[in-house]
Amino acid sequence: MSLKLFEGDCLDLLSQIPDNFVKLVVTSPPYNLNKDYENKLDMNEYISQQEAVIKECVRILADDGSICWQVGNYVDNGKIVPLDIALYNIFDSLGLSLRNRIVWHFGHGLHASKRFSGRYEVIMWFTKNDEYIFNLDPVRVPQKYPSKKHFKGPKRGKLSCNPKGKNPSDVWDIPNVKSNHVEKTAHPCQFPVELVERLVLSLTNEGDWVFDPFMGVGSTALAALIHGRKAMGAEIMPEYIKIAKERILLAQLGKLRIRPMNRGIFDPKNPKNIPPKFVKIEVEE
Repeated sequence: MSLKLFEGDCLDLLSQIPDNFVKLVVTSPPYNLNKDYENKLDMNEYISQQEAVIKECVRILADDGSICWQVGNYVDNGKIVPLDIALYNIFDSLGLSLRNRIVWHFGHGLHASKRFSGRYEVIMWFTKNDEYIFNLDPVRVPQKYPSKKHFKGPKRGKLSCNPKGKNPSDVWDIPNVKSNHVEKTAHPCQFPVELVERLVLSLTNEGDWVFDPFMGVGSTALAALIHGRKAMGAEIMPEYIKIAKERILLAQLGKLRIRPMNRGIFDPKNPKNIPPKFVKIEVEE
């Protein structure tokens, strides 16, 4: 089996998963904003609910695995609470180490009138210990000056940068899924597949299990399956799990379009760009 989609509370699925079973947990939990898939809670109750899920995710995580918790802001009457700050102490109390606080920047979102419009969210990347999977080469991005060479010293005349590309850094400029995005579904806060692809490729190896406790419409599962990993996730909304299954079926048929990882940000002065691509996956029963 390479895929398990569970309709229901993620804690029910987590209780069935053995210790140290998955190599990567990657998710974007509800932000306590009273969306269709959540009830707005007192902030302390929300954090307690998150803590229960995080503890179980740490339990099922392999010793060389990673947890990536992608969050934005909780907003109440114009006052914001950065959820990465609110949740950090939970991970720290469980002995996890924060390796990066990745800033996901995007160009479109709600416009604010009494503060600057928000255009980024944060991925907290944690590991259990110092021996963890990290594959940089599959996620390198093009060098800005690929032909630049050392001009003095023993390496004079040799390339001064890695010919495979450069480290993408901890600021990722990836469009969010809005109405004109090729991956858009009915979900109001959908993960772009390429955001998860970068995490899957760098933090797992082929054949590893990737788990998403708040799966939504299945972007994490798709990113894992596209790259030869196994995927597991839970979703409490029947509408979203139905869409997730439809997307995975389309991918099995080679008919699902996604935004390619190597496509640049749209520039109206240079509109030529890499078109969306069709992906094909195999799912073992």
